[in-house]
Amino acid sequence: MKILFYLHINLKRNIMRKIFNLFIITALLSAIAVSCQDKVPVTDLKFDKSTLVIAIGGTAALKAEFTPLSASNRDVTWNSSNNSIATVEDKSTGAAFAEGLITGKAAGRVTITAISKSGKHEATCTVIVVNAEPELVTVEGGPYTMGCTFDDCDSANLIPHLVTLSTYKIAKHQVTQKQWEAVMGTTPSDIKGDNLPVYLVSWHDVQTFITRLNSFTGKNYRLPTEAEWEYAARGGNKTNRYQYSGSNNLDEVAWYSGNSLTKLHPVGSKKANELGLYDMSGNVWEWCNDWWGLYTDAPQTNPTGPATGTFRIIRGGSYLDPERYSLVVWRSGILPNRTNIVGFRLAHP
Repeated sequence: MKILFYLHINLKRNIMRKIFNLFIITALLSAIAVSCQDKVPVTDLKFDKSTLVIAIGGTAALKAEFTPLSASNRDVTWNSSNNSIATVEDKSTGAAFAEGLITGKAAGRVTITAISKSGKHEATCTVIVVNAEPELVTVEGGPYTMGCTFDDCDSANLIPHLVTLSTYKIAKHQVTQKQWEAVMGTTPSDIKGDNLPVYLVSWHDVQTFITRLNSFTGKNYRLPTEAEWEYAARGGNKTNRYQYSGSNNLDEVAWYSGNSLTKLHPVGSKKANELGLYDMSGNVWEWCNDWWGLYTDAPQTNPTGPATGTFRIIRGGSYLDPERYSLVVWRSGILPNRTNIVGFRLAHP
């Protein structure tokens, strides 16, 4: 009986040992097999955004994210549905995502696609390429009286003085949120709308926008000087000497507290002034390039304001302000920070 018992025990041990050895061998083979292929297969692929807006000449990165993030094979094939509108270049760096660099070529809409190496997973993004350049109006230079030329304005701050300007160009419209997004990638404005004027942009933000736009276009856009802004708002050498930009009836040309219903409105939805410029009274205030400074009565040619200062000039009034602030002569100075009702328009030499 003892012999049978020991035989049984040894047989059981041998069986357990073989099972254990088989388990070890299977585990080693599995490890070797996994080391020769993807450790973690891709189960999904998606872009970090479904829609991307960029400017002609601009670039933007588009990320293709993998699920799970630990997936070992992150190779994708990139494709643009129309290379004449936008191209895509693989800029992947081996991180937990693949990255494509999108370049805008012409105004239009394309689909950018990323397909996983296995071909089982695909991500798509709609790319809208926008012409972020403004439509410009030529303002013929000449002399004009800058400052208070009406009976009801604050003459202590607006001493009339002769200014002579060279010819320049200025945008028909305030820069829109769509134009801003095309250049900067996002819009900071909390009331969204493609054709609404961009706002909540600091004077310094605007300089960054201008630098980028100029790099895309090879041009030299800038903010208008205060003297250029007022001359254009008055109608330049076509002026009818209106109090507001384009009319003595503010309701015809501006969104202000009396008619806006406390809502921001799309650019160009009121009557233009004598030069074909819109919203130079009302909607949003506009940054000028100048530092704030008091006027003098000395004649000036192409003035650019003080060399230094604390406050930057804003002009035109807004949809939240009473009509007084929409006068073509009214001026204000504020810190060059992001402000809720301040946007801008561009000028060009």
